[in-house]
Amino acid sequence: MPVAVVTDSTAYLPPELVRTHRLTVVPLTVVLNGAEGLEGVETTPTDATQALGGRRVSVSTSRPAPEQFADTYRELLDAGADGVVSVHLSAELSGTVEAARLAAAELDGRVEVVDSRSTGMGLGFPVLAAAAAAEAGSDLAGVRDAALAAVDRTTIYFYVDTLEFLRRGGRINAASALLGTALSVKPIMHMPDGAIVLKDKVRTASRGVARLVDLAVEAAGDGAVDLAVHHLAAPERAQQLRQVLTERLGDRLVDTYVTEAGAVVAAHAGPGLACVVVHRR
Repeated sequence: MPVAVVTDSTAYLPPELVRTHRLTVVPLTVVLNGAEGLEGVETTPTDATQALGGRRVSVSTSRPAPEQFADTYRELLDAGADGVVSVHLSAELSGTVEAARLAAAELDGRVEVVDSRSTGMGLGFPVLAAAAAAEAGSDLAGVRDAALAAVDRTTIYFYVDTLEFLRRGGRINAASALLGTALSVKPIMHMPDGAIVLKDKVRTASRGVARLVDLAVEAAGDGAVDLAVHHLAAPERAQQLRQVLTERLGDRLVDTYVTEAGAVVAAHAGPGLACVVVHRR
């Protein structure tokens, strides 16, 4: 492949897509009660959700080091790639993009870094678009532009059972979390510009799932779409979302993916997460 495509472990791509498109995945690090592990390699979603259930728990995440990206890029270039497009989770959530750009600056314009302004398959769909462009023979700029175009065509919504984990991770402020807990509010969040923003509030999990469906159908518009559903320790919720959305979207739906989100998102969202990602073709 003339242009290699790199992403990070928070894309939560199905493993068969990683293999088929020859993607390179750089893992983030999760720290559970002082023990470090690479997401998807040494630390699983179950590890994180079990740790979060403890009474005294310390969970944090950290970006890959710039040197890790630099080594990855050099290996791909030395193996024959003409260039590298590196697509990563939102810079509003992590320093991963910054680390990738620091590494890319050492390589004389042969690496382009793209901020997906999202995570999960909100990141994964731009990665797949970049891979498709690379496989079609596009040059470095063309592969980068394919990823950027997919970013603009991708929308993510997610529901969480509690605001507590977003508060612990600094993704929302303590006052918002306290108010939500006091009112038994369960939020629907989205990421319009890369940051996590409240979209709607519901009272029950069932209403949360129903609202995710309505929002996803609205985001899909009238054209063909791909769909991804993520969950954390809530497979039944994910399958319900997939089934209802398949019925609602009908023959406009092209590809559908269902995966459990990994330990990095688990650390900040907590068990019960349900997420839908719509990619407009």
